[in-house]
Amino acid sequence: MRVYVPATLSGLARVHAAREIGPAPLTAYAVTSALREWYAEGDEEELEYAAMTAAARASLRLLADDPDAPRRRVVLAAEVPERTVERPRGDAAVGDEGARARVLVTAPIPWRKIASGHVDAEDAAADVGAAADALAAADAGDEDAQFTVDGAEGHELLWFATQELGDLLS
Repeated sequence: MRVYVPATLSGLARVHAAREIGPAPLTAYAVTSALREWYAEGDEEELEYAAMTAAARASLRLLADDPDAPRRRVVLAAEVPERTVERPRGDAAVGDEGARARVLVTAPIPWRKIASGHVDAEDAAADVGAAADALAAADAGDEDAQFTVDGAEGHELLWFATQELGDLLS
């Protein structure tokens, strides 16, 4: 099963050094039955994109919590056994758009299971940083802050093969 794990460049450096994403449980995003039901008209590619976009939003939250991390969103796509993926229990927060795609991965993900990395271009850093800074106000209902947060989504994540991720960190 394909999952999308949100990260930061600092987190990616730790994953690269450890040669695994962990420790478990890991919050990730995937094409779930709830996502399929909500996005009934979407084909598989569109559903995968929706799950990756939810992971990119979660990466933005990680950046908001880590002001020292470089201001670029990171999503790692990985193939994991379906038996290691669970739907989280409990209700999602109001306005939590990623809840439909959110899953928990119950085992660390070895480096060899990472299919690709998706990272903002360097020129997105200013918009992504502003979005991370505005996230709390957007969550509180500030429309201007929400506009700033939405601006980060105007930047498409670049695709990197796993063998390129080390170079990206240099």
